[in-house]
Order: sequence, then C-alpha cells, then structure tokens
Amino acid sequence: MICRMFSLARFLAVLTAVCCGWFCVTSQAAAGYPNIIMIFSDDQGTRDVGCYGSEIPTPHMDSLARDGMKFDQFYAASAICTPSRFGLLTGCNPSRSQDRLLSALMFLAEEDKHRGLRDHEITMASQLQRAGYETALIGKWHLGHGQSSFFPHQHGFDLGYGHTAGCVDFFTLSYGNVPDWYRNGQLLDTTGYATDVITDEAVRYIRDQKHEKPFFLFLPYNAPHFGKGWDDGNDTTVNILQPHPRDLERVKFIKDPTRRKYAAMAVALDDGIGRVLDAVDGAGLRDDTLIIFMSDHGGDPNYGGNNQPLRGDKATLFEGGIRVPCLARWPGVVAAGSVAKNPAWAIDWFTTLAELTQVGTAGLRLDGQSLLPVLRGVETKEAGREFFWELGSHAELDRGHWQSLRRGAWKYIKTPDQVERLFHLERDPFEKNNVAGTHSEVLKELASRADQLSKAYSRNSQTGNLHAHTPALKNSL
Repeated sequence: MICRMFSLARFLAVLTAVCCGWFCVTSQAAAGYPNIIMIFSDDQGTRDVGCYGSEIPTPHMDSLARDGMKFDQFYAASAICTPSRFGLLTGCNPSRSQDRLLSALMFLAEEDKHRGLRDHEITMASQLQRAGYETALIGKWHLGHGQSSFFPHQHGFDLGYGHTAGCVDFFTLSYGNVPDWYRNGQLLDTTGYATDVITDEAVRYIRDQKHEKPFFLFLPYNAPHFGKGWDDGNDTTVNILQPHPRDLERVKFIKDPTRRKYAAMAVALDDGIGRVLDAVDGAGLRDDTLIIFMSDHGGDPNYGGNNQPLRGDKATLFEGGIRVPCLARWPGVVAAGSVAKNPAWAIDWFTTLAELTQVGTAGLRLDGQSLLPVLRGVETKEAGREFFWELGSHAELDRGHWQSLRRGAWKYIKTPDQVERLFHLERDPFEKNNVAGTHSEVLKELASRADQLSKAYSRNSQTGNLHAHTPALKNSL
C-alpha cells in the first residue's frame, strides 16, 4: 500500500514537473520571441507601392517603411508564383524541389494534381512550431491542390485557411466555377470579396489569440493579382482584374483603365494591411511583433502592374521580374526609417527566423543567410554573394526556360532563346547594356557556375532542405 502511494505520489510529481516544464517553455517562448506576421502580396512590382515611387496610395504599406526598414535590393525566390512560395517557405532554392516546381502549378491540369510540396520539404512553419509557436496560413497557398498531403495544414500550419490555386474569383471564391476555399482541407461555402475575407480571418486570428504562445501568421494575399472568373458563354475560365466597385472612385485620377482597376485592387489590399496593423496595435502587441511585407515577384503590365524603371516583368529574370518591395517593422529592434542597401532575398527569411527563435537548423540544407544583423542595423560586407534563379518551361503559358546568376554586381542571364547577357548592376541597374562581348571571361565563369548550380540542385531535389551538403563549387570572381 505504501509502495502504491509512493508510486502515485511520484507519478503526480513527475506529471506536475512535466506540465510545469511545458508551461515554462511556452511562457519563455511567449516572453522571449516576437510574434511574426509575414504579409505576401501577389504580382506587385516595386512601382506598385507608394514608398517605392508609385502613384497608387498605399499609406499602410508605407507606414512599415516609416516605422521600420525598407529594403532597396530585395529579390523574390522566383519570378513566378509557385517557386517563389516554395523558396520563401522552405529556405531552399526552388530548383531543389522534388517536383521541379519551377513554373506555376495549374489548377485544372491533370498532371499538376500530382505535384506540390512534399513531406520532407520542411517549411519555416514546422520549425517555428518546434520553437513553441502557433502557426497559421490565411490566404493563397499555390503549393499543391490535388491531394490532401499537399495542403498547408500538413506542412506546419495549425490553421490553413484560403485557396489552393494560383488565383481565384474575388467575388465567388472559386477558380472559375470550381469552388476553392478551404479550412484545414475542408471545403467551405464562403462569400465575400477575397481581400476582405482574408483580412477578416487574419483580424480574428490576431484578436482572438490568448497570447500564451507567440504566433506566426503567414498572410499571402491574392491581390492585386487578377481574378479567375468564368465565361458562361464560352464555358471557360477567364483572367480578369476584379476591383471592388467601392475602390474605383479612390483611384479615378489614374487615366489608364487597366492600371486604374489594378490600383483599386491594390488600395483594397492596403486597407486590409491597415486593419491587420490596427488589430496588432489594438491587442497591445505592437512592440512584440515583427511584421514583414513583400511581394512574390514583379508585376505584370498586361494586368496593370508596374516595375519601371527596372527592365522586365513577371515571369522574366530581368530585375523587374524578381526585384520586389520588402519592408520590416519591429519596434525597439528595427530602427524607424532605416534602409537596407545590400542585396537580400526571400530565401533568407527561413534562416533569419530560425536564428531569431533559436530553433536551430541542424540537418537542414538552407540556401539563405540570416538577416538579423541587417534588421539590427549592422553593416555587412558581401561583395561576392550569389543569387541563382531558374524558371521552367511551361507550354500552356507559352513560357520558356530561363537561368540567371547574380554575383556581386555582375548578373548573368540566359533567356529562352538561348541568348546570354551580362550586366553590371552598379553601373547599369536597369540592364540596358549587355557587356557580354567585352567581358567574355566573366560571362564564361558565371555561365559555368549557373550550369553547375542547376545540375547540383536538380540532383539534390529528392531530399529538399534535408540534404546536408552541396558539393563545393568554384567561386573566384
């Protein structure tokens, strides 16, 4: 009897210790780590945000630059939606993806129903869960839709809410006439304007948190990307800009009708961001929340986007396709009105957040580097840093294979017509002068390096960011 009582007492003591330990870890995480909100806009070029020189009024986006940091040379992981999201969330170059996610997954294409983010391709959400975070994705996914294993709640997100396709009808929340709005894999019958629906859910998420644990909210809006409507007469989907009527009046000073519709969608997005910022402040979380805003790639001028004076657009590897707006606010850590001038890219955020939360990256093969020193205002010297991009061929969208490598100020590009170009971005930031003919040795070395990286990443694609080693490659420029 005494032994039983002793065993029960010991069990209760251990249980109490375990529970206390769990609570202490959770409390320590909540006290020591910031909440993280990552806002990801869609098809938004640098000239589509006010603080980057746009005529479109975006006061809430601009407030992040005023109260935090503006990145002057920030790159997306790709110039196309799907690989851009893969690179951001996994911290891996998209060329490593098992399913070669180098072009946009097409919602109605039979072969693309079997492609997406795989189990071994670890996301930053999964890592942040290990650090004690609650995690949520609210908005656009576009990393797999054909089977449940591709959905966000299977990849580190406690909550996955929104649509899986590359675009959606902003009013019916369907891809054409196919419903595509989910909560953790369950199809929903939801109504409302997509930007508002996403914002409403995000505000509820922030407001209703008990804040016993820090949270990571990934907020990938589908605006100001065009909508995917349905043409009843021709029984087919149609790409169409879908501004809310209430917002067109606010941008009536823009003469071009396509640009005006795009701008109306952008100001609705900015309103949504403003409501999210207000929710953070209203919950008393302003000083405890790191907010990051960026776009997934450059804008598409056919649907109102503007990347000028940069050359190129969405789905190209000229600067206009991959250079994007990026802003970060974290009061007390990121200096208000600060500017980051060195090149960085979306792939860096995984490593940054892993270092910030001390969760560690042992065993992971990541292709970014931490931006914590940058956020804290520490000058860094990275004259020879490399950035490699690759776009896959896509017959349905009439797109060919692209390849590009930036090292220091030099940038190499091979376009689908196999023409090789070389630019010096410090002297020629708008890529007007191809100097391949006068710097043949630089061209040759960068072309060789790009080819090496493409082959190495492709060989390692089966293990994603769990691959612990990439063969050393020559880096002598």
